[in-house]
Amino acid sequence: MLASTTVAPVLEVTGIHKQFPGVKALSDAGLRLFPGEVHTLMGQNGAGKSTLIKVLTGVYQPERGSIVLDGRAIAPTSTQDAQKLGISTVYQEVNLCPNLSVAENIFIGRYPRRFGMIDWRGMRRQAADLLKRLQIEVDVGKPLSTYPLAIQQMVAIARALNISAKVLILDEPTSSLDENEVQLLFSVLRGLREQGMAILFVTHFLDQTYAISDRITVMRNGEREGEYLCSALSRLALVNKMIGAPADAADAAEQGGSACAETAEQGATFLRTTALARKGVLDPIDLQIRKGELLGLAGLLGSGRTETARLLFGADKADAGAIEIDGSKRSFATPRDAIQEGIGFCSEDRKHEGAILALSVRENLILALQARQGLLRAIPMRRQQELALHYVQQLGIKTASIETPIGTLSGGNQQKVLLARWLATDPRLMILDEPTRGIDVRAKQEIMDYVTTLCRKGMSILFISSELPEVLRVSDRIVVMRDRKACGEYRRGELDDSSVLHVIAGEGSA
Repeated sequence: MLASTTVAPVLEVTGIHKQFPGVKALSDAGLRLFPGEVHTLMGQNGAGKSTLIKVLTGVYQPERGSIVLDGRAIAPTSTQDAQKLGISTVYQEVNLCPNLSVAENIFIGRYPRRFGMIDWRGMRRQAADLLKRLQIEVDVGKPLSTYPLAIQQMVAIARALNISAKVLILDEPTSSLDENEVQLLFSVLRGLREQGMAILFVTHFLDQTYAISDRITVMRNGEREGEYLCSALSRLALVNKMIGAPADAADAAEQGGSACAETAEQGATFLRTTALARKGVLDPIDLQIRKGELLGLAGLLGSGRTETARLLFGADKADAGAIEIDGSKRSFATPRDAIQEGIGFCSEDRKHEGAILALSVRENLILALQARQGLLRAIPMRRQQELALHYVQQLGIKTASIETPIGTLSGGNQQKVLLARWLATDPRLMILDEPTRGIDVRAKQEIMDYVTTLCRKGMSILFISSELPEVLRVSDRIVVMRDRKACGEYRRGELDDSSVLHVIAGEGSA
């Protein structure tokens, strides 16, 4: 059922502004949800999707703007407040108690009572009825942990429906589900849609968006870019709207930087993966990284880029497939195993997985080298200082002292320290996941110039970036990823700003 413009929205959000210290998260953001529709919210990382949901669910209070539910202005001040008003949310990570039964999870905090005692029989009966509404029949007396993640998601949805929800928000519910589990979830959503529920579905998967959506709202840079009927918006148009008009290729070239020049040893394979996969995270991928080569991974958020990097670094463990280093199979149980093989990894999450903000530049810089040597072989202080001073000068890190806490540095200088951390280990392969995100243009250019110089000297680079012109400009080869799988491999010059969007959107390489 697709609501016409004559049908009033169940929920209408207009003019929402939300700011954090130094960051404007939302600016005049808005959203309309109609009854009997699945409305998908799309946008790149940092577009404002999560912040908008937290405003809707009372986690954040906006500085300006209005939220109207069923024609009445509301201002939820907590998630419990939002639930009482009729807005329920099911998050990416199932926030339930696996040790309790299915029925207990559905009614936790609101157990039905009889004669002052919990009505266990009545609770199980009501829980079974709620799940039957979702076309799910399970033993509700069994612990939740005995059921797969897809069923746990259904239990979370049943709990949300039990709160008499008018609006159901699903925040990345499919990120850990396999294809069959996704189809089960979609079957449930279609049933709820037929019952007139207004559903907000947040995802970054293009295929899933077009499989379930009636309407799409695109966000970019904290603003609503637009609202569209799914049937009237092509995949290519959606990708363009999410990332904005791509930079002109000529302008990008003038900014400096180029692909790595051919080296004497480029062509010899350093790392190869065969059907490397992790259930619900990454479909089997075959990847080859040559010595002295800069391999770019292009794709939207959630396409599998970061997930690939984490498997290669041992931060996550693969369920299937193999990794070869110099032709010999390797198994990485932990990142330390990867470090021993000469692999470094600059994470996209600089604050949580990279810099330890309270520690000094020197202390942050030597962490990876110390981890490789082990706790019992401490790096002498003089050597630590030599390394820190060397890379501060080499990378142009602006800091008053190597003992200055890294948290006081600018984002660009923090990123340079993290790059130096891995360079100090003398890596053979550097995995750079969004190394230039959130830093100024000059720092960005300095980092990319240094990276390409390393590549020309024989280091292998795996480069991940959401800035497509940058990937096209610096990469020797590009692997394009979409919806957890590699969908094409291209040599330098075979793609341009326009054709790469077609590949990402699944419409060929034009």
